[in-house]
Amino acid sequence: MKFDFVKCHGSGNDFPLIDARAIDLAAAEWAAVARALADRRGPVGGDGLLLLGQGDEEHQFSMVMYNSDGSEAETCLNGLRCVARLGFEALGIDAGQVRLKTSSAAVVRDAELAPGVYTVRETAGPAGLDAAAWPLHGAGARIVEAVVPPLGSARLFTAVAMPNPHLVSFVDRVDEAELVALGSACEAAPDWLPNRANVSFVEMRGGDLFVRTFERGVGLTDSCGSAMAASAFAACLTGRLAYDAPITVFNKGGLVRAEVARDAMVSLSGNATWEWRGTVTVDLAAERAGDLIVHGHCDAEIAAWAGLADAASR
Repeated sequence: MKFDFVKCHGSGNDFPLIDARAIDLAAAEWAAVARALADRRGPVGGDGLLLLGQGDEEHQFSMVMYNSDGSEAETCLNGLRCVARLGFEALGIDAGQVRLKTSSAAVVRDAELAPGVYTVRETAGPAGLDAAAWPLHGAGARIVEAVVPPLGSARLFTAVAMPNPHLVSFVDRVDEAELVALGSACEAAPDWLPNRANVSFVEMRGGDLFVRTFERGVGLTDSCGSAMAASAFAACLTGRLAYDAPITVFNKGGLVRAEVARDAMVSLSGNATWEWRGTVTVDLAAERAGDLIVHGHCDAEIAAWAGLADAASR
């Protein structure tokens, strides 16, 4: 089956993005497409697959996100900005409400983070604190700056649903080996955490945050939008940062601007960058992609983001 797509990224979180509004495939078939296209060994690669879907009476359009392992995520805020951009372009609008798997989010074209960087502001939430609903067993329904006994770590975590589940720990310095070990323990879907969870280590950098995440269904990733939102919320909840104030959240892929309201709604303003457009054929049965045709690279956008990301890393 042949697909037209845009290769895009939000804060370094990269995806093939398909306008799926007129494509009739079952969820299992889309999962196969995701495993084929997001495979880093294949011709496209990515942290997952994004789909622009039809809207309804309350939503201008919808988003579906499949992780690289084919599992469907409740949301992906870095990906949402990219889907919003494609939806804006398709419908000739610059703001809307997006239906997600279990919630919805508001999106609007925002002032550019830097010249040439297409920027979208998204507002999602409210952030949830009922970890028992994930479910997470053996640690209490609300986990705020507390040990998660089944995890076997002495670190203190805050459990936040955005609405996908996140375990956030504030650290003096990110230890990637430890993060991978804890993330892998959650990724194994043990009895105490059957639906898995994202795990983030967060460094305070003055009034800013640096977030590193082991993402459910992906692994260690340069950026995870919902993790940045969950981390910003956790920082305000625990008194490290103030509500209703701008926060810059850095990651290995770049940065976003965040703001956390007292009603637990979280806004992120970040890039939605087109890298290139292409057409690819996917063998659904073999879950293999081939016959890639690249229609063009977006060199100006790539350079604009690269300049911002380079400045952010200094």
